[in-house]
Order: sequence, then structure tokens, then C-alpha cells
Amino acid sequence: MRTNLITPEGFEALTKELDHLWREYRPEITQKVAWAASLGDRSENADYKENKRLLRSIDSRVRFLRKRLEALKIVDYSPVQEGKVFFGAWVEIENELGDVKKFRIVGPDEIYERKDYISIDAPMARALVKKEVDDEVTVMTPDGEKIWYINDISYQNSSK
Repeated sequence: MRTNLITPEGFEALTKELDHLWREYRPEITQKVAWAASLGDRSENADYKENKRLLRSIDSRVRFLRKRLEALKIVDYSPVQEGKVFFGAWVEIENELGDVKKFRIVGPDEIYERKDYISIDAPMARALVKKEVDDEVTVMTPDGEKIWYINDISYQNSSK
């Protein structure tokens, strides 16, 4: 099950995507469909078929975004979170081999196209929640248990 949490930045990004699809991209594709339909025989009209397929894809994404945006709960930063890992935190961890990873814990709708974000639903994020700097965290992976140490926790984006 997906968590219905999102950062303010993530909510804004999804809202912008919906706005772009509905106000700009969909009208552009609708015009192309109308133009291609005016050419006559639609059964062998590649422009018509492709743009209709694209229009269905856009409509599907618009429906999804409208429903999803209604269900999401925006989680703002609170000074009470300082010093512990919670939703929206930037966390730096290190294992015994010295491998260092830095990422932000966000909602499942925000992780796409970002290598430095992980979902709050991920086993790593679940293991880190409520932990502090220098805490040891055990994470169950397909390869077995892995131990990580928390080096840093912040709530400001220092990797943009």
C-alpha cells in the first residue's frame, strides 16, 4: 500500500504537471487529432491513430493526478523534527565498508526521476524513522541484513 504523504515541493510538481497536461499538452494533441481526422480515412491514418493513443494516455494521467492530489496529505517541516529522521529529512548513512549514501525520504509519488530520493515506504526509510545521528540501523535486504550508521540528518536541501 502506498503512503499518502507528500512534501510541499512534490505536491507543487504534481500540480504543475496536471496543469501542463490539461491546459497545454492536451489541447495541442486534440488539435492534431482534429487535423488528422479531417484528412479522411482514419483506418490507415497513422497520425490520427498515434495522436488518439497519446490523447488516451494524457487523459488517463490527468484522471490519476486529479484523484491522487485529492488523496495526498502535505507534510511540512516542523522544528520539532530536528535531530531525528522523519518524513522530508535528508539523511547521510555509511556502512562498515565506508560506502556513503545521501538521500531524502519523501512520498512514493516523488521518487521518479530522482536518484537521491527514497520512498517513506522503502525498507531503508522505515528502518531510519525516529533514529538520530550516530545510531546504528539494521535493514533487511534480499541479500540479508545490512548495517548502516547515520552520519547526518538535515531538513534543508543541500544537494540541489
